[in-house]
Amino acid sequence: MRTRLLVLGWCLTVIAGAEEIPRAVQIAEPPGKEKPLSLEKVISRSKQFRVGGGDGLVRGTVAILAEETKDELLRLTEENDEWKIPITIVLHGKAGDPLPPRTVSMQLLVSEAGYDLRMDVHLCRGIERARFKYAATSALLYERSLRGRAATDDERPLRVPPWLADGLLEATDWRLNRSDRRLYEALFKTGGLFKIDDLMAIDENGFENLDGATRAAFRVSSGALVMALLEQPQGKQGFRAFLSDVAGFEGEMPTLLRKHFPELNLSETSLAKWWALQLASKGALNLLTDILTINQTEAALGEALHLNFRSEEGILQQKELSAWPELAGLKEPERIAAIRLSQDALVRLSYRCFPSYRPLLSEYQLLLTAIAKNKTADVRARLAALQDTRTTMKARAARARDYMDWFEITRARETSGVFDDYMRLKDRLKANPHQRKDELSLYLDKMDKIFYREETKNRAMPPP
Repeated sequence: MRTRLLVLGWCLTVIAGAEEIPRAVQIAEPPGKEKPLSLEKVISRSKQFRVGGGDGLVRGTVAILAEETKDELLRLTEENDEWKIPITIVLHGKAGDPLPPRTVSMQLLVSEAGYDLRMDVHLCRGIERARFKYAATSALLYERSLRGRAATDDERPLRVPPWLADGLLEATDWRLNRSDRRLYEALFKTGGLFKIDDLMAIDENGFENLDGATRAAFRVSSGALVMALLEQPQGKQGFRAFLSDVAGFEGEMPTLLRKHFPELNLSETSLAKWWALQLASKGALNLLTDILTINQTEAALGEALHLNFRSEEGILQQKELSAWPELAGLKEPERIAAIRLSQDALVRLSYRCFPSYRPLLSEYQLLLTAIAKNKTADVRARLAALQDTRTTMKARAARARDYMDWFEITRARETSGVFDDYMRLKDRLKANPHQRKDELSLYLDKMDKIFYREETKNRAMPPP
């Protein structure tokens, strides 16, 4: 049987530094010493994934994770499973093996029997869930593009853009309440770190070079773009057709989007507006489910506790609650009107305040009612007691946060890997320093070498 290998555009890039993206595999052992892979295979529930290598438990786990990735994609696009091309997953190595330059690669095999997509996965870090799902999502998109192709040695490249694979995963996480709304809120408030053209222009090389914070912004921005496309009129239908074409498309991405989303009209700003609207809607506070922190509750409480006076000219004036004695000379309807807005604000705040503040809000409501009825004999003492309680709660919250920081710093037994991106970026900058060539910079560099040499001499001289 003749078998030909077509290299996918996705695995041409070495992505050795990424934390969120899969890396192409390179077995650590020399070919002659590599242990033979197990001939046993696990076939997944839908029979699309055939997993070989590793032990039985790992093969089964990988098959389940692959099916989970496919199920989430199908639910997101609301379609049935109609796969045509199998995906073979070959596992190499074991946990603790030396880290190869790349841990995931993808190949497209062509034979008389048809296409076969193959993923090689190295287990030196175990099963890396995020990287594996990114690779499996890309493989599923390749499979969609190949369904209607004849099995030939066509040299046209297949490429899945990073924004699409990452965006699909983020859109799924948002649908399953696994995403962080605060990231959307922060991006919307800052105007976003990417423009549409910049987002679509990033390839695997550019994706690999993103630091941790920028990669998080990239993922959220990509997810918002995917969700904006899904929410267009007839968006699900257009999106399914778009996914079938995207891997084999060789033109400009806006052209393909214009083909499948004609209702969007894709002017210079229309897609950007839909995208910004997604960031705004996803970043907005959910008044029914989002609970405020202690500091947020304090800020909202400070805004709520105000009295509303009307001057002789009828102009509304706001004063802090400490000005309550000024209400004593007003008639009861005027006192009730002065506290009404504050009471309403306390009711709204009670739905989403930090839970331990609810008794305090109830006490403030009782105090406002007493002020309205002009029964103020103990109001001053009660207000002082409430302020002391609030001060104590803020101090305890700060102490708890400091203790958790201390515990993490002093009791940690292993590194979290959170700063790996930063350290790699630092090493790259150190290995390739940017040197300015203007006269002033050259002069300063020369002076720096002189002082550094003098310092080295003085350090090397023995004391007198």
